[in-house]
Amino acid sequence: MSEKTYTVDGNGIEKAILISLVTAEDKRMGGDSGYSLIELEQLAETAGVEVLTTITQNKETADSKWFIGKGKVQEVKALADELGATTAIFDQELSGAQVRNLEEELDLKIVDRTQLILDIFAQRAKTKEGIIQVELAQLSYLLPRLSGHGKNLSRLGGGIGTRGPGESKLETDRRHIRGRISDLKAQLREVVRHRKLYRARRKKAGAIQVALVGYTNAGKSTLLRELTNADVFVENQLFATLDPTSRVLELPNGREVILTDTVGFIQNLPHDLVAAFRATLEEVNEADLVLHVIDSSSPMREEQIAVVEDILGELGASDKPVIKVYNKKDLYTEGGSLVDLPHRSVKTLVISAFDKEDLTLLRETIQEMLTGGRLDLRLPADRGDLIALAYRCGEVKGQSVEEDEVVMELEISKSAYELYGQPLKPYART
Repeated sequence: MSEKTYTVDGNGIEKAILISLVTAEDKRMGGDSGYSLIELEQLAETAGVEVLTTITQNKETADSKWFIGKGKVQEVKALADELGATTAIFDQELSGAQVRNLEEELDLKIVDRTQLILDIFAQRAKTKEGIIQVELAQLSYLLPRLSGHGKNLSRLGGGIGTRGPGESKLETDRRHIRGRISDLKAQLREVVRHRKLYRARRKKAGAIQVALVGYTNAGKSTLLRELTNADVFVENQLFATLDPTSRVLELPNGREVILTDTVGFIQNLPHDLVAAFRATLEEVNEADLVLHVIDSSSPMREEQIAVVEDILGELGASDKPVIKVYNKKDLYTEGGSLVDLPHRSVKTLVISAFDKEDLTLLRETIQEMLTGGRLDLRLPADRGDLIALAYRCGEVKGQSVEEDEVVMELEISKSAYELYGQPLKPYART
């Protein structure tokens, strides 16, 4: 197989045709292929690609060799020549053989949805941990696709813009790639160990954690910034932030909790990416409360909610206390009202991250969810550590001293008590 070279325009921008295959099974499942293709276009633009046109192919099943069928491939080839395309991006995941066949026939760079998402993550990763996680996900994705490519792997090396592992690491053989994967997994195990130590210290200190989760571009980072005055990057694009950020949030009663922003989710989030970022995403499992941030202006918000809930289930966090925060009400225009959005309750809010009254309401709701049951304590007066713990993990409603004991009335949530209040259990009088 001869070496192929792919070029971009004079401004260094790749020009792509986006392609989606809709099978009979897709139609039976009731998926919205049109929205998925719109989302693929957003992903491509996020990766710095100029989208020339989109193509949808309806077919009973995927073609094992050409994915969209030989006839459709010829149509794509003619269109690519006419428009001057350099890249074809597919909305579904391709096998190594399909990539190779399509490259040979179309003389274009071939990228699938998974590779495109991995490439965006490679752009966004800034910390050492994030870079390790992305490289591990990319190599795990590429390893089963090496067959037949030999050492000519430059077209697979770093996705759209040749970011990430790159050709220098991928022109080695399978054994060396497996070795690199093993090294990265060892580094991530060390990350997990450090995170566990940090969580243990946080738990011992009685810190309360609230996790922001949601579909990408739902406004999580904006909420973090507006709630905590945090200096965090905010941009109206998919996966604007990747590495998790934690800031202190003060509640109306003066208590402080840790608010953590997590990576945004998306439909068909690559399993290799979920696996690589598990150490980061497991912060959700440690949270006392989850804020599920929803883009109320999105026409696909119900589908996006389902995607987030599915991933939370995969992470084992589906039983966490949750507040559904329908954000961006200021962008919601359908019918000129919010009537078809949920009614406000202690577990559901409709807000704008830029409305101060809404943010006050959100803080009050968080406080309400984190407090609840009453616990009457009689603590030894010389146990300053227990007295301090009571103040950290709950709200002290009353306190007095009787001889050698401190009598306290503590308001504490069930989750906070289970996570941090167990040392207080022997002293409870309920």
